[in-house]
Amino acid sequence: MAPAKPRFVQLLNRAQRALQRWIEARPESWEGISAAQVGLLFVLRARGDAAVGEIATELGVAPAAITNLSKRMQAAGLVERVADARDARLTRLRMTGSGQEAGTRAGEVLVKLNARLAEGFTPEELQTVARWLAQAAALEPGASQD
Repeated sequence: MAPAKPRFVQLLNRAQRALQRWIEARPESWEGISAAQVGLLFVLRARGDAAVGEIATELGVAPAAITNLSKRMQAAGLVERVADARDARLTRLRMTGSGQEAGTRAGEVLVKLNARLAEGFTPEELQTVARWLAQAAALEPGASQD
């Protein structure tokens, strides 16, 4: 008898919930910031500064979500709004010192989590997992249902 096919959607949902619980069990590392805010901080850490639309595209969310999130983060002192050097009509977001500290703390926790997730897998297997997850992340609502 052939083994049962993996139930990818169920496994992915369970994995997401387990990861969320793992992260929430370490509140000292996220001190006052949410996972969504960490994602925005990581984008800014990689880019230095970015427009709301650029961040939204990178995180795969609506620009309005980033606008609302960034307003809360600005009020908390994690990001600041700066004028674009090339286009005075455009505002960009940049991390403050507090945002950099929060991003660093969160990054240290995620390094540990990534190491734990990679245990027992070869680099080639991890590349396959990464490719599969990227494919899942690229699914579009309303796309062809072949």
